[in-house]
Amino acid sequence: MNDTMKRGGCTRTLALTVCSAAIGGTFQYGYNISIINAPTAYVQKFINETCMKRWGTSLEASQVTLMWTFIVSIYSLGGLLGSLLAGPMAIKCGRKGALLLNNCFLFVSAVLALCSRSAGSFEMIILARLLVGVNAGVSMNVQPMYFGESAPKHLRGAVAFSSAVFTALGILMGQVMGLTEVLGSESLWPYLLASNALPGVVQLVTLPWFPESPRYLLIDRGDREACGQALKRLRACSVFTDELEEILQERAEAGEARAKTLWELLSDRSLRRQLCTVMVASSAMMLCGNDSIYFYASYIFQEAGIPTDRIQYVTIGTGACEFTSALVCNLLIERVGRRLLLAGGYLLMACWAVVFTVALSLEGKVAGMPYLSMVCMFAYILSFGMGPAGVTGILPAELFDQMARPAAYMVAGSMMWLNLFLIGMAFPFIVKGLGQFCFIPFCGVCVTACLFVSFALPETKGRTLAEITEEFEKRNKKGTANGLPKYGEFTACPCI
Repeated sequence: MNDTMKRGGCTRTLALTVCSAAIGGTFQYGYNISIINAPTAYVQKFINETCMKRWGTSLEASQVTLMWTFIVSIYSLGGLLGSLLAGPMAIKCGRKGALLLNNCFLFVSAVLALCSRSAGSFEMIILARLLVGVNAGVSMNVQPMYFGESAPKHLRGAVAFSSAVFTALGILMGQVMGLTEVLGSESLWPYLLASNALPGVVQLVTLPWFPESPRYLLIDRGDREACGQALKRLRACSVFTDELEEILQERAEAGEARAKTLWELLSDRSLRRQLCTVMVASSAMMLCGNDSIYFYASYIFQEAGIPTDRIQYVTIGTGACEFTSALVCNLLIERVGRRLLLAGGYLLMACWAVVFTVALSLEGKVAGMPYLSMVCMFAYILSFGMGPAGVTGILPAELFDQMARPAAYMVAGSMMWLNLFLIGMAFPFIVKGLGQFCFIPFCGVCVTACLFVSFALPETKGRTLAEITEEFEKRNKKGTANGLPKYGEFTACPCI
C-alpha cells in the first residue's frame, strides 16, 4: 500500500469515526434546538386542552406562554446537568463508551415525547426535554474530547471543528423535519419530538465498530497494545512512532496521577490562565446573541413582505447559512489558525450588530430597511459559524492535558449551558427594555470577546500540548516581569 493510499485510509477511518460519533452527538444538540420551534402552537394548544380536561378550566394566555417557556428552557438545564455528568462518564466509560451510554437518555426522552399526547400529560414533554438536554450536554463535552484525542496533530483542528459542522447540520435538518409537509403538522408533532431517536440508533449501531481514543487507552488505562491498535486503525499505517512517543511522554509526566476532579482543576493555580480563557470563550459563545437572531427571523421575513405561509421555508436559509459557514471554516482552520478565526468572527459579528441596530431603528422610515435586516441576520450567522461556533469547542482539548481535560470540558460545558439558559430567559426583557437597540449588549460582548481572544489566547494550530503550555507560562512570566500579578493571584477575578 503506497503513502497516498495510507493517507486515504487514515482519512476514511477517521471520517467514518467522526460521522458515527457526531450523528448521535452534536448533531442532536442542533436538531433538538431546531425541532422545538415548529410545534409551538400545537403544544400550547395541547397544554390548554389537558388543563381543561383535568380541572375544567383553561389557562390564560400568559400562563400557557409561561409553561411553554419552561418547556423550552428546561433543555438548557438538562444540558447543564449533562455537562457535569460528562467528565465522570468519559473517565469511567471512556470517550466512545460515554457516547454510547448517553443514548439511554435520548431513547427514554423519545418514548416520553411519543406517548405524551395519548397519555394526556404535558409533564412528559417537560421530562423529555430535560432528558434530551442531558444527552446534548454529555455529547457536547465528550465528542470534542474524543475527536481531539483521536485526530493527528495536523488534522486536530479540522476534526474537532466537525462538531460545529454537525451542530449546524442538525439545526438545518430539524428545520426541514419541522415543515408542515413533513412532521410539523398538528397530528404528527409527537413524532417530530421523538424523531431524535433515529440518529441515536445510527450511532448505537455504527460507533462500536470504531476504536476508542488512543490517548485514553494509554494514559488513562495504561494499555499500550490497545493504543497501538487504535492508532494503526485511525492512521491506516504501522508507523506512528512520533505520535506514540508524544503520548508516552504525556503519560510519564502524569505519572500515577488520576484524572482531576472539578474542584482540583479549579484549585490548580498553574492552570488558571487556561481555565479563565476557556470560561470566557465558552460564555461569549452563548452571550453573543447568535441564538437570539433566530427569534427575530420570522418577524424580519414578515416585514420584508414574505407571505406568512412561506416563512417556514425561508427560515431554512438561516440553518443552511450556518451549515455552509461551518463547512468553509472547517476547510480553513488548519490554514488560518484558531485565534484569527475566533477573534475575526467576533469582530465581524460586532460590526453587523451595529448595522442591524441601525436597520431596526430606521425600519418604517427608510425604504428597504427590512431587506438590510435580512442581510444583517444572515451575515451575523455566517460570522458566528466561521469562528466562534466551532473553535470554542476545540480549546479545552488543546489547552489541557489528559488528566485535566474531562474537568475542563465540564467547566466549559457548564458555562455554555448556564449562559444559554440565562440569555433565553433574559432576551424577552432585553427586547422589551431596549427595543430596536436590543443588539447593543451583544455587540459589547462580541467586542470584549474579540479583544480578550486577541491578547489572551496563543495560537494552538499544529502545536503540541507541551508547546502550548510553555507559551502560557511565557505569557505569565512576561506579565509578572511587567509588574502584573499572575492569573492565580487575581483575588478579585470572577473566574476564580
